[in-house]
Amino acid sequence: MKILSYFFLSLFLIAILSCSREKIDMEAKMNFENDYASLIKEYESKIIPAYNAMALQYFVAATNSTKENWELFAQKEIVLNEILSNKELFQRIKKLKESNLTDDSLKRRRLEVLYLTFLGKQVDTAKLNQITKQQSEIENKYTTFRAIVGKRKLTDNDVEEILKKSTNNQELQQVWEAHKKIGPLVANDIIKLVKLRNEIARELGFKNFHDMSLRLSEQDPEEIERIFDELDKLTRDAFAKEKEIMDKILAKRYKIKPEELMPWHYQNRFFQEAPQIYDVDLDKYYKDKDIAKIAIEYYASIGLPIDDIMARSDLYEREQKNQHAFCINVDRDKKDIRILCNIKPNARWMETTLHENGHALYEKYLDDNLPWDLKSPAHIFTTEAIAMIFGRKASNPKWMLDVLKIPADEIAKIEDAVEKTLRLQQLVFSRWSQVMFRFEKSMYENPDQDLNKLWWDLVEKYQMIKKPEGRNEPDWATKIHIATSPCYYHNYLLGELLASQLYNYIVVNIEKGNPTENYSFWNNPMVGKYLIDKIFSVGAKYHWNQMIEKATGEKLTAKYYAQQFVN
Repeated sequence: MKILSYFFLSLFLIAILSCSREKIDMEAKMNFENDYASLIKEYESKIIPAYNAMALQYFVAATNSTKENWELFAQKEIVLNEILSNKELFQRIKKLKESNLTDDSLKRRRLEVLYLTFLGKQVDTAKLNQITKQQSEIENKYTTFRAIVGKRKLTDNDVEEILKKSTNNQELQQVWEAHKKIGPLVANDIIKLVKLRNEIARELGFKNFHDMSLRLSEQDPEEIERIFDELDKLTRDAFAKEKEIMDKILAKRYKIKPEELMPWHYQNRFFQEAPQIYDVDLDKYYKDKDIAKIAIEYYASIGLPIDDIMARSDLYEREQKNQHAFCINVDRDKKDIRILCNIKPNARWMETTLHENGHALYEKYLDDNLPWDLKSPAHIFTTEAIAMIFGRKASNPKWMLDVLKIPADEIAKIEDAVEKTLRLQQLVFSRWSQVMFRFEKSMYENPDQDLNKLWWDLVEKYQMIKKPEGRNEPDWATKIHIATSPCYYHNYLLGELLASQLYNYIVVNIEKGNPTENYSFWNNPMVGKYLIDKIFSVGAKYHWNQMIEKATGEKLTAKYYAQQFVN
């Protein structure tokens, strides 16, 4: 009897304790919900207007580059820095994230994204503001710089045109060197900026800014390096063979020996695009064409209209305007999405216009019901992939047939050369991306090393281009991304991998075709629907690799890129 009494007493006590724990758990979860709602309300009331003001001012400064406009942008970014560096807000986010008191996957994901966003700003705001100010000053220098040759003032478009078309060796060298004069104007400023970024990263417990940038964007630095090592092995021999063919053709063009070729002979400023070595001039198919109109008509045919985006955008070059191209979402809730271009009627700007609108469409079709901070692409490189899959269309023979209405017999004449050119472009860009990734990684590991030497050592190794004899200039500093989009460039190559993976999936599952053949997607709105449903609308709801697996059935892989451009 006594044993039974103890047994029932134990059951009774267990029941009471269980009820108590359940009550405590319910109270904890209620407290979590209240604290979460309070946090989000306070955070959104501050961050949304601050972000919108900063984004709008960036577009204003980029389209009218004055010292005053860039200073105003810096002020707007400083306000944003103050919010994101708020230690009390960060601790509340951290506490909620680590509590594990919600079963809501969206709330868990949002807290993870907020935690990483705030973590990178948990340092002295004076340092963050100093970075903002220095970067804005550097960006103004890039934006207002023009190469001077004789009495000619050259835009970047002018420089590219001369490097591409001139056969005058002296002129090519002069123009290339004139463009590189931006390097000494910004190099010391960039090194100071690199050291300040590193200082902040180390205060937060990271090895350096490069390491921090990857980890805060949910990338494992060792995994990214492994991918780049794999791509180096995949592309090295194929590129070397193409480079040998290229050098013979270019040497003949410039009436010199292959071993005499210099960086200015490769038809663009950084050898990041394929020189025209095959018997096809894509530019002639875009001459006198309305590039913007073509892009509008194409995207409408696949169920992704861009009329509203183009109407808000700044499309043509002028003084005091950023010479590059970008997409910006000025207001995520109102979908005030704009692109900046400097359109010329040529293949390069057709590719760029399609590319930037790919970014814009990703932003346009983000689900309205997503929380504000998840209302963005799954990752920087996933939006690059969308931009690239469409940018490639500008040199796709089937696309040129369907969209430009070039006669089939003309397409038949150029198809082989166009496909070889696209393959060469991918190989060239892949090798150039190796230079950028490895330079930035090494620069942040040791900014006091000889960066001029580091740059040319990498150029010679991966691009197989010789450094001009005796040259010791900060040519690395002529690439604007190193200063203003730090530790970003590797995402372009990851984007190329994903673009090939998505192309393969769309062709096989939507076009019901063969991925070794060319498809334009013209007049197939099911392509647009797939992208909206599986990629755009999802935003940052999932980790990037989870999103890719849900959309394609596989995590990110290089095999489709290799099948398309290397094998």
